Amino acid sequence: MNVLLLLQQATNQAATTQTAPPDLTSTLAETLPTEAQINLIDLAIKGGWIMAVLAVLLFTAIFIFIQRALIINRANKKDDRFMNRIKDYIHDGKIESAINLCQKTHNPSARMIEKGISRLGRPMNDVLVAIENVGNIEVAKLEKGFPILATIAAGAPMLGFLGTVTGMVRAFFDMANAGTNVDVTLLSGGIYEALVTTVGGLVVGIITLFGYNYLAAQVHGIINNLESRNMEFMDLLNEPAN
Repeated sequence: MNVLLLLQQATNQAATTQTAPPDLTSTLAETLPTEAQINLIDLAIKGGWIMAVLAVLLFTAIFIFIQRALIINRANKKDDRFMNRIKDYIHDGKIESAINLCQKTHNPSARMIEKGISRLGRPMNDVLVAIENVGNIEVAKLEKGFPILATIAAGAPMLGFLGTVTGMVRAFFDMANAGTNVDVTLLSGGIYEALVTTVGGLVVGIITLFGYNYLAAQVHGIINNLESRNMEFMDLLNEPAN
């Protein structure tokens, strides 16, 4: 009988030992601190009104970039047969047909050549000046909005730095008002919130700068094409008559 009691007590102790670890594990899991994570949206909101201004600048830059990219892409389309057809029309004396072809083509080089054709019969210098004036106007149309992009690219980082400076001033002001009860989290929290505006300004500035340089490179290619068409048209006018 005593042996049975001893066996029952041993069995109860083993069961208690087997169920203890899960309780201990759950207790440890509850007491362990969870790792803090950065929420970008919350940080952006804590950046203050500077972040709102940077957001407006970013959307403005994206809008201008998309608009200019579509226009420049249409202007950059090349038709290798265009100048050959213009040459044939002029040699055959079909001036009206040449002008109609230019009006149907709808690109800067066609409008430039159209102006040159309309000046046929005048001195060559007048024809050249007319073509160059139209070319300058077309380039100015393509570069519309570029000053705004350049301003955003240069101004966004400065606005971000301004937000950081004002945030740091506010953080140290709160620390000074805290007196002897200065908490490290009070200072560190204010500092990292202030630095958010610098990050935002740099992001907006970098994106806008890359977009501006891309568009400028595309316009530079169009300018080279206009100059090539201008020289080709002037050579056409200077060819000796058959």
